[in-house]
Amino acid sequence: MSLSESNLAELAQRIKHWGVALGFAEIRITDIDLSHAEAGLQAWLDAGMHGEMDYMATHGMLRARPAELVPGTVRVISARMNYLPRDTENDWREREARRLADPGAAVISVYARGRDYHKVLRARLQQLADKVKAEIGDFGYRVFTDSAPLMELPLAEKAGLGWRGKHTLLLSRTAGSMFFMGEFLVDLPLPVDAPTSGHCGQCQACIVTCPTQAILGPGRLDARRCISYLTIELKNAIPLELRPLIGNRVYGCDDCQTACPWNKFAERAVLPDFDQRHGLGDASMIELFGWSAEEFNRKMEGSPIRRIGHERWLRNLAVGLGNAAAAGAKGDAAIVAALEARRDDPSPLVREHVQWALACHA
Repeated sequence: MSLSESNLAELAQRIKHWGVALGFAEIRITDIDLSHAEAGLQAWLDAGMHGEMDYMATHGMLRARPAELVPGTVRVISARMNYLPRDTENDWREREARRLADPGAAVISVYARGRDYHKVLRARLQQLADKVKAEIGDFGYRVFTDSAPLMELPLAEKAGLGWRGKHTLLLSRTAGSMFFMGEFLVDLPLPVDAPTSGHCGQCQACIVTCPTQAILGPGRLDARRCISYLTIELKNAIPLELRPLIGNRVYGCDDCQTACPWNKFAERAVLPDFDQRHGLGDASMIELFGWSAEEFNRKMEGSPIRRIGHERWLRNLAVGLGNAAAAGAKGDAAIVAALEARRDDPSPLVREHVQWALACHA
């Protein structure tokens, strides 16, 4: 179907309207030229800062070339969806800080406390595609949510959803950074939106706050030191020198976001999918460390956490329980008993981290 310029402009507005009705906070459109981002991506890969994330290097510059990923693509519809649980209170950042200071608390990134965002966003993007198809007939497209070799942040930045903060995450003046992003690649020459300017100024809060100094400078992140990488992407033992810096962060890390002044404007989710499940925002490390593999798989069904598996879940919790010693709970009987119960765990990875943790309490 051939669409006139006015038809395309009207369709673009309808797509934005439909997107909001489907639960997205904002929809923007950009072209596919990411040539400006290729040098930075290559330099980051050459420096090895992607660590064990081999898939980052495998696809190389394909990430910056949407038309090679999906032939025929001429526009990217970039969408964001807020994920702060609907009942989040205004002092949520202060609450997260109190959890970090509690040696027995299991701190899990806010985004991972509800349903797996991949499934939620992908389903909603597909519904958006279905609406477009119903309006104009068949057209070429694909939808993605952090699931394809695609530089979604530069695309979102170019579309005007926000700017890249010094911590490398996307920031919005009206919504901070507590949102997910998804992409809808189309072969329709829709009118594009203008990018926005950056507003970090001289602020260094995210850089100063990072527990492991993973943010080397504005926009420069060494994933190998990032706690999100260490607790989620890293498959092997967590480096000894970094373990004490992880504290009680057992899945991901939100420190650079909670420190960011723009997140005082963070918006709540409109969908129930991101509401907290299984008490993951209030749980203790001892409680979670006691989960069997069956219990972990059952409770984490539909959660992004399930992808790391029970073994790495126990690895992370062992590190947190070991760090409780330096946080004021050294020799705590309940913590030591929980660790002792897994001293002879079948997994060499778990055993090694448990032994390290027990040594912290000795």
